[in-house]
Amino acid sequence: MAVITTDLAIIGAGAAGLSAAAAAAAQGLQVLVIERMGAGGQVMNVENIANFPGHPEGISGFELGPLLQEQAEEAGAQFLLDTVQAVQANGDGLRLQCEGEMVQARALIVAVGSARRMLGEPGEEQLEGRGVSHCASCDGPLFRKLPVCVVGGGDSAFGEAAVLATHASQVTIVFRGAQPHAQPGLLAAVATLPNVTLVPDADVVAVEGGENVSALRTRAADGTERSIACEGVFVYAGLRADAGFLADLVERDGDGRIRTDDQYRSSVPGVFAAGDIRAGAAYLLAAAADEGVAAARAAVHYLNEKRQA
Repeated sequence: MAVITTDLAIIGAGAAGLSAAAAAAAQGLQVLVIERMGAGGQVMNVENIANFPGHPEGISGFELGPLLQEQAEEAGAQFLLDTVQAVQANGDGLRLQCEGEMVQARALIVAVGSARRMLGEPGEEQLEGRGVSHCASCDGPLFRKLPVCVVGGGDSAFGEAAVLATHASQVTIVFRGAQPHAQPGLLAAVATLPNVTLVPDADVVAVEGGENVSALRTRAADGTERSIACEGVFVYAGLRADAGFLADLVERDGDGRIRTDDQYRSSVPGVFAAGDIRAGAAYLLAAAADEGVAAARAAVHYLNEKRQA
C-alpha cells in the first residue's frame, strides 16, 4: 500500500479541525485533513448557530461546514474522506492507519470532537432511523403535524426542540432533574412555544414500537412509569469522547479526552489536540475554532524547531 506523506495531519473536519487546517496551511505547511463524515462534522446537524464570530445573525451548520472547508482549501489544505483506525509513533513522526489509506505525518492535530451518547435503553438501537433520531434539522420535516419527544435537558435538546416545534404537532422534552441545564436564552425561547411541554425528573426506560416508534416510556422519581405517545424520539443525552483509535498513545482523562498543556500539546511530542476532544475544552463552537488556530500555531512552531535542530 502506498503511503501518503504530509507535514501535518488533522483528524476531524469540525470547527476546530477546519480552523486548524486553514491556519496551518496559510503558514506554508502541507496539511491533510482526514474526516469520515464530511466537512463540518456534527455541526452539520445544527439548524442555527448563534455564537460563531462573523455571523451575528446566525448561520446553519449546513452552511458553516462547507464555508470553513472552502477557507481551508483556499489556504492549501488537502482532504481525505476516510476513517482513522490507529495512530502510532513512527520514526520521525506519526503513522496513521486508515480504512483505505496509510498516512505518514510529521505532526498531528486530533480534533475529532465528540460522538452522541446513546441512552442504552431497550428499543433505541432497534428503532434507530425508524423514529429514533439525533438530528432535528435533518429529520424534523418527516414529523410534520405528528407528536415527538426530545430526551435531554441541555442546549442541544432545547435548541433542537425549538426546531422540531416548527414541524411537529407536539414536542415533549424529557429530562432528569428538577430543572433543565440549557442556557437561559434557549429556555426562554422554548417557553414561548405553545406546542412544547417539559417533563422533568424522568428517566427513559424504553423506546416503544414495532416497525416504527410509537411511544417513549419513562420512570418518574417516585418509581411510577408512563408511556408518552409519539412517533419520533430525538436523543440528546450528552456526548462521549470519540478517540478510541488513539488507544494508549497519549494521556487521556477519565472520560477519554486528551490531556494537553496550555500550548495544546499532548503527552507525545508532535501530537496536539483541539476542540471537544481535549480535556478542559469549553464545548462552544467559537472556542473550538479558536483552539484549532492555536493548536495549528503550536504545530507550526514545533515543526520549525525540528527543522532547525
